[in-house]
Amino acid sequence: MRANEKTRRLTGLALMTAIIVVLQVVASFVKFGPFTITLALAPIIIGAALYGAGAGAWLGAVFGVVVLIACIAGWDQGGNVLFTANPLLTAALCIVKGAAAGLVSGAVFRAIMARHYPMGAAITAGILCPVVNTGIFIVGLTLCFYDTLVAWAGGSDLVFYIITVLTGVNFVLELAINLVLSTVIVRVVKARS
Repeated sequence: MRANEKTRRLTGLALMTAIIVVLQVVASFVKFGPFTITLALAPIIIGAALYGAGAGAWLGAVFGVVVLIACIAGWDQGGNVLFTANPLLTAALCIVKGAAAGLVSGAVFRAIMARHYPMGAAITAGILCPVVNTGIFIVGLTLCFYDTLVAWAGGSDLVFYIITVLTGVNFVLELAINLVLSTVIVRVVKARS
């Protein structure tokens, strides 16, 4: 990679990193249920589309660190409960789910783009990013914070509680935002090509 390309990549990643931090801090004050909504997935997908799966993992990890800070600071009440229960597992869950979402969406985007389907690549990455993020979160909660999860459910059916309260509105909004922005992702990638 030439110095000019490295500088452009570093600048792009720095810009995407800053956008993710700002969006997620702002999102920390928008709540549906016990957790805050995620607005930072689209820049993760854009960064992964432009710079590859490794960049997606980096941007996802940055997102995870901002989520962790929100948990520690108490901006995210549900996250604060998890952090109080087990800080190390909460930190690992926040960072791993974000990094995995970026890595998977970047890898899938590149694989589909190799077949020259930019819109399909953007839509698939836009679907996979929140699915991986939310999926790892739910699996992590179930495996590592089961007692807390049961207490939050308050005697209601646990699966119903997870689908409707924990992931319901947040997941649907995250998915909708990514799907709406899929055309933007395609335009950004095409403009860079």
